[in-house]
Amino acid sequence: MPDFHLVAIFVIIAATIAAYASERWAMETVSLVSLAAVLVIFGAVPYTGPDGQTLQIERLLSGFSNPALATVIALLIVGQGLFATDAMEAPARRLGRMGGAKTFRPILFILIGAGAISAFLNNTPVVVIFIPILVVLAAQRSISPSRVFIPLSFITILGGMTTLIGSSTNLLVAGVARDYGYEIGFFDITGMGIILALVGGVYVLLVLPRLLPEREAELSAGAKSGAQFIGEITLTRDHPFVGISAKAGMFPGLGDLTLRLLQRRDAPFLPPFEDLTLSAGDTLVVTGTRRAFSKALARGRAGLESDVAESDDSAHEPPPGPDYHLAEAVISPGSRYAGRTIQLSGLRAQFGLSVLGVQRKSRMARSALSAIRLEPGDTLLIGGPMEEITRLRGNHDLLLLEHSAVAVPQSRKARIAVAIFAAIVITSAMSIVPIVVAAICGAVLMLVTRCLSILQAARAFDRQIFLLVGSSVALATALEATGGARLIATTTLSVMDGASPGMILSALFLVMAALTNVLSNNATAVLFTPIALGIAAGMNVPPAPFIAAVIFASNASFATPIGYQTNLLVMGPGHYRFSDFLRAGTPLVIIIWLTFSLLAPWYYGL
Repeated sequence: MPDFHLVAIFVIIAATIAAYASERWAMETVSLVSLAAVLVIFGAVPYTGPDGQTLQIERLLSGFSNPALATVIALLIVGQGLFATDAMEAPARRLGRMGGAKTFRPILFILIGAGAISAFLNNTPVVVIFIPILVVLAAQRSISPSRVFIPLSFITILGGMTTLIGSSTNLLVAGVARDYGYEIGFFDITGMGIILALVGGVYVLLVLPRLLPEREAELSAGAKSGAQFIGEITLTRDHPFVGISAKAGMFPGLGDLTLRLLQRRDAPFLPPFEDLTLSAGDTLVVTGTRRAFSKALARGRAGLESDVAESDDSAHEPPPGPDYHLAEAVISPGSRYAGRTIQLSGLRAQFGLSVLGVQRKSRMARSALSAIRLEPGDTLLIGGPMEEITRLRGNHDLLLLEHSAVAVPQSRKARIAVAIFAAIVITSAMSIVPIVVAAICGAVLMLVTRCLSILQAARAFDRQIFLLVGSSVALATALEATGGARLIATTTLSVMDGASPGMILSALFLVMAALTNVLSNNATAVLFTPIALGIAAGMNVPPAPFIAAVIFASNASFATPIGYQTNLLVMGPGHYRFSDFLRAGTPLVIIIWLTFSLLAPWYYGL
């Protein structure tokens, strides 16, 4: 019953795309329903192709073991490792200064640079390189991530069109064409590719950011808050703050923390501070945001709590590991902690947590934490392993703001994380090992070196991407096996019978550009390269424009997240929906198609 299977798969694909675009249902739900529909149809009524081979269910489920899916998930974990170590903060700050006061200018510089690099380096590692930098830069410039990451993916795809090695799709087409006796040189597609990249780049850089929705990143409230906490640091012999000297009445070496009071033995020092150098035994009363306290913790051992000096062993405590989190908790009305000082509250003994700071709506005097009595409504900044923090759930005296829990960055391991990341990029770019091998090994090394914890790695795993890829591969496999893709190609050519080479080239490009967003770019390239070469031979015209059409059209995977691997990579950081790609990418597909259709006959002399 081949006609039944062919019609059924067309109906399922159309319904799936419509459901994704409508956003009435969760993406995971649509993915599972479409997968179930395909499995039921091909499981209950097995399909046997013209070659006598039955389409096996295992082949339909192969998407869940797809190397591209494994690569994306592993690279997301590697990216999480870069975030967890703050490895990209310094490069992002330097790039941010390049743009001056203009808010979006440094983003444009990065996008242009990413597009240029993609001409000579596979665009997947290029996107991986710039995602963590753009995450930090967008946060620093208060730019919505949703305006940044689709342009990054699109500009690298455009850049990858310009040379033979810019994209794996280009190399795949060249390999198939070589089997048919046609050689493609390194720069054979460069001229037309640069034209398409420039035209598309104008849209991506100048128009697209204005079309994308302002969608805030799903950060915790505490991470976004600029509220100030007052805390206390007792300097031990090995504390990183020891030896910092005052300059112009301040201590710039404290980072984003502001020193309110320096207690040295029994002598208090108030600002401005002149001719003072911090030494072991000093007690610092500081104010800062939660981010400032987190960065201070990341520089050394967990020594911000007021009772750090209670024992000599505290001087030898290890630095906070990847599972050390900061969270906020509010003193509730009627709490038994109200009226007590932090030292006498017993929080450390009861829960194994350190109180790093206190936030109070009313003005707080310059005084040590030991002198501050807690009041209902005070917010405590607490630190400790996530397992200990979760023990506060259900506590009526101290209300945990669980969404505020964020791991302390492992800044001491930033160089390790960068080295792992660089090894992934170099080994995959130089084809020493496949990118899937490099990515998975890199993810494992991030865990083994404790750049991030298992919990953080699990957060990097995006179930939307997992289900989207798995169900999409099932649909694409069924479409190919039933001959649906080839039917679309042959029907288009029969309709265009008798038309000029330029018209046929344009129609073929449009069909391939549409299919590459439903199948994959590689599947489209392999399917249409022999068809394109056959058309050129039948019309007695040079094969170069038709091979170029296959390459450019197969790369025009802008309209859906499943079209290309880089689109999947940016879905999470940009918090995108399926409809965002349809809205942003469809105009770009049309622009590339029209540009190629108008200029290709002139450029190739058809």
